[in-house]
Amino acid sequence: MPKNPRLTPTEPSLFRAEVLRSERVTPSMQRVTVTGADLGEFPWRGYDHWFRLFLRLPHQEEFVLPELSGSRWWEPYLAIPEDVRPHCANYTVAGFRPEVAELDIDFVVHRGPTGEIDGAAAIWACAAEPGDPLALLDQGIVFDCPDDASEVLVVADESGLPATAGVLRSLPPDTVGRVIQEVPVAGDCRDLDAPRGVAVTWVVRGDAAAVPGAAALAELRRHQSVGESGYAFVVGESTLATEARRHLHRAGLAKNRITFSGYWKHEGAKAA
Repeated sequence: MPKNPRLTPTEPSLFRAEVLRSERVTPSMQRVTVTGADLGEFPWRGYDHWFRLFLRLPHQEEFVLPELSGSRWWEPYLAIPEDVRPHCANYTVAGFRPEVAELDIDFVVHRGPTGEIDGAAAIWACAAEPGDPLALLDQGIVFDCPDDASEVLVVADESGLPATAGVLRSLPPDTVGRVIQEVPVAGDCRDLDAPRGVAVTWVVRGDAAAVPGAAALAELRRHQSVGESGYAFVVGESTLATEARRHLHRAGLAKNRITFSGYWKHEGAKAA
């Protein structure tokens, strides 16, 4: 099974862009399509290619971005005065069409206690209008499947759905394995372009009060077949990522054959 072309840029590339359109694609996912004069040169490698997204603050008239120096971006970013420092968050490429310089970004629509949209990025995405400015800092790929992997196991909550979709689109057609994908409601399930030998299990959380990722973790613990020559990719809420790694390692999968990343932390999540 061929390994993906892993890429972590040594020289970060910042791409300025603007909103082309924003639309709700499922009950819990808002898709913002962006474009830009140089966006067609974005070095997309498929899989879970991710980037840092910079957004103008609501009160700003001028969009202030960090001046990059070599591989450093964090220090120049923090050097920007806080009242004009752009919001920064990490996202996965949901779709890319270089021939027309269009890139899709999927935002999970979180809800607060009274049903209001919660979170700076989700609020921005749902209110985004054509022409709104943004910038993307290329960060490369995390998915790192060994050449000799006999099977691939992907586990994610809704925050990892863009990564799941990207990985499945990029895998060789003869790949075998399984996907466990958790989503908030049944309407969030959608067709994924998976190889014929990869089974996709949708886990619908249903209960708005349930901790995201817990249902996917429970389903993984029922997954008994974990070959030592396999490879696992687990992303989403941090407890899902860390507990899934522990389970898979106890089941016989070496730690260097498990890629895990906690995209975010839910206050109510507890290790079990």
